[in-house]
Amino acid sequence: MSYTVTLIPGDGIGADVSTAMRRVIDATGVKIDWDVQQAGADVMDKYGTPLPEHVLDSIRRNKVGIKGPLTTPIGSGFRSVNVAIRQALNLYANLRPAKTIPGVQSRYEDIDLVIVRENTEGLYAGIEHDVIVGEAAEAIRVITRQATERVVRFAFEYARKNGRKLVTAVHKANIMKLTDGLFLRTAQQVAEQYPDIAFNDRIADNACMQLVQRPHEYDVLVLPNLFGDIISDLCSGLVGGLGVTPGANIGDELAVFEPVHGSAPKYKGQNKVNPTATIRSGALMLQFLGETEAYERVERAVAKVIAEGKSVTYDLKARRDDPTAVGTSEMADAIIAEL
Repeated sequence: MSYTVTLIPGDGIGADVSTAMRRVIDATGVKIDWDVQQAGADVMDKYGTPLPEHVLDSIRRNKVGIKGPLTTPIGSGFRSVNVAIRQALNLYANLRPAKTIPGVQSRYEDIDLVIVRENTEGLYAGIEHDVIVGEAAEAIRVITRQATERVVRFAFEYARKNGRKLVTAVHKANIMKLTDGLFLRTAQQVAEQYPDIAFNDRIADNACMQLVQRPHEYDVLVLPNLFGDIISDLCSGLVGGLGVTPGANIGDELAVFEPVHGSAPKYKGQNKVNPTATIRSGALMLQFLGETEAYERVERAVAKVIAEGKSVTYDLKARRDDPTAVGTSEMADAIIAEL
């Protein structure tokens, strides 16, 4: 079996971590033809947009893509390419596992959480405008039954398929009684169709506190877009940070995998940054493709290299100025050797 996968290397450190990921995935023996497409800040001058239509066409054609980090300007400039991809391809479920890796510094042990974030509506739909230029601006938050139902159903199906026991809906229905009220009521109705999976709900701010205090009480969390973005980063922090956390954007027919960290332009081309999140996103892609054995092999190889603590990047050392830290490609070499 062979697969054609769209690869968007990304900008900033994207090329470094994407190359490491590609080498590791190729080393599993799974045959992948990489359809390389460029997007992001680096193509603005050439195409006049950070997301040319032919990039989206490639993903539509291949059904599966993986991307490195892409820069999103703060305060001005183009909107997030990541958000644009999700909306253009209707990738409505953002999947972010947060699992402890021995050897990664963290305040907790044995964390195993999965965050499912609605990806297409809410405040991130970008329905906003100036009310008084320079003085007041307004954003419109839309929550629909249809979008809520499909992402909650995705969370329950994921839980059932992966032996999970509990789904928690996170919301602010106590304050936003119409929008989050609709989200919560819809989640409750979907939950009734899955009697084999326990269900509860938490108010978003309370969920943040409890995740810090008692994270082991949670399993799968399903959230509207903005809360999902924030709380998924919180959960990444519980297991050591964004540098080790994989991600996926999944729709009914298409899927795009990605690390959840930024593009760190100041480290571009320095062969310095941690490739773990991108490599593990590649592993998630293998699992999605049905290559379960290869997925598990990559996860074990990554975990062993990190646990040994020898061939890891500076951020995975006890001290960030440790002179024994290796570069991006050397860490990939060590993972490949374990494979």
